Amino acid sequence: MFDLKGKIALVTGAASGIGRASAREFARLGAIVVVADRDEKGGLETVQLIQKAGGEASFQSVDVSSCSEVDAMIAGIVSRYGRLDCAHNNAGASAPQVPTHETLEENWDRCIAVNLKGVWACMRAELRQMVNQPDGGVIVNTSSVGGLIAVPDNCGYSAAKHGVIGLTKTAAVEYARRGIRVNAVCPGVTLTPMVEKLLAEAPDRLQQILPPMGRAAEPEEIAGMVVFLCSPAASYITGQAIPIDGAALAV
Repeated sequence: MFDLKGKIALVTGAASGIGRASAREFARLGAIVVVADRDEKGGLETVQLIQKAGGEASFQSVDVSSCSEVDAMIAGIVSRYGRLDCAHNNAGASAPQVPTHETLEENWDRCIAVNLKGVWACMRAELRQMVNQPDGGVIVNTSSVGGLIAVPDNCGYSAAKHGVIGLTKTAAVEYARRGIRVNAVCPGVTLTPMVEKLLAEAPDRLQQILPPMGRAAEPEEIAGMVVFLCSPAASYITGQAIPIDGAALAV
């Protein structure tokens, strides 16, 4: 039920953090992985980690906020492998933490471009391929706990991540009878480079945002849900936004 052997899986934002962990877990379960990111050095490191573990992976440079680059990436995957079975749309960007009235236009635009438009651009290209495949496909988008509740001092991020859930639910309904499942994972505090950078700027903040479990998540704990959702074990799950948050939302 959890076997992904021979499946073609795309992971964006796979140069580090959750994306890297997801790419490695796809490979561990037998998938052929396309590691996509703007960070070539980090992306190639992910590919090497997969290959050293006996898996198969390749790197693709992409800016997910560019529809032309995303479309070219998907076309290249299909040209090389003939199909696309699984996609984890994970690429994201952070923004300076300030109140809404102090948010700069360029920071808002960047946050929306990567975190929301980027997911839409990837979904659009992936769905165009998957609707023509007899077995459809599976898409998992990375939202956030911040897509389910407010994120004070980070309005662009919160708006984008709420939007990802809207995109996920809409596509899930649109394609439910076409063999395509679409879900979102909503990580809580996770020890990724992005979060570690934010915490370095405000060391006391970690204790303020830790969930009842008392610790941050490891990227691998998010990746486990991603690959589960892409596996046959999750064949009746679609349109869901699943918190992985150490009980943060249970309080």
